[in-house]
Amino acid sequence: MNFISAPGGKRFIFTLVLIAAFSLKTLNASDSATYTGIDQSRLGYTIAGSVAGWAGMTAYFYETLYRNNLHSSFRFTNDLGENRDMDKSGHLFSSYTLSMAGIHLMKQTGMDRQRAAWIGGSYGLAVLTTKEILDGFREGWGFSLPDMAGNIAGSALAVSQDLLLQKQVVRIKYSYNESGPEEYRSGNLEKTVAGRMIFNYKGQTHWLSLNINSLGGRMEIFPGWLNIAFGHSIFGITEEYRQVFIAPDIDLSAIDTGSGFFNGVLQTLNFLKIPSPALEYNRVDGFRLHLLFF
Repeated sequence: MNFISAPGGKRFIFTLVLIAAFSLKTLNASDSATYTGIDQSRLGYTIAGSVAGWAGMTAYFYETLYRNNLHSSFRFTNDLGENRDMDKSGHLFSSYTLSMAGIHLMKQTGMDRQRAAWIGGSYGLAVLTTKEILDGFREGWGFSLPDMAGNIAGSALAVSQDLLLQKQVVRIKYSYNESGPEEYRSGNLEKTVAGRMIFNYKGQTHWLSLNINSLGGRMEIFPGWLNIAFGHSIFGITEEYRQVFIAPDIDLSAIDTGSGFFNGVLQTLNFLKIPSPALEYNRVDGFRLHLLFF
């Protein structure tokens, strides 16, 4: 079925055009003289690349989740509690990570901190709102207000820390464990490792990683790269149950290698929770110690 002729397809395309137009207007709203030391050429490339990336993600969502699965009416839904809210923390993580990437990209153009935070920090919300609109037209699904709360919270966490603290004391991170029986792998999307890393919540763990040194006082004796992370995941085949974890972590952005290139690599990988020993609790097994958990 052709997307444009699909039920709700034209209405959805119109919505995406409005979002893209608003995003471009926001990025170009202020005169270039307002920004101190901005590289106009780099800003242009960044805007073009950002819009292309947004369009690419939208196309990926459509091809993997929505093709031949749109209905004509836009619907709302409340899916709070499903998958033990792993979906909600997934939205929080995705929005935070995309917003952090957007803030970094805007700063690289020479844009001042405040505008970079507000404009770049909207990346996560823009991308995931697009997906949520798609869900509103998806058969058997709907536009989820709890999902949107996660999207807003992720972007707000990135922006508020950058503006108020000038650093990220709390980071949202991700890890994936490719273990578990085949029963976990339902549907075509989970037949590949990449698909399972995105869609299989039973293999994912979402983490809140807190920088200890940033707490100040006696905590300043700890190295600036050391974090303490609190994670949650789900397990079980016939009945799902929640797993919670506590583990040490590393803030890769606090490590200076002396090389701009390698510092950039560490910054890029900082959304991942570093494998480490972890203490788990779940209601079935109680406490469990993992010598190495990812």
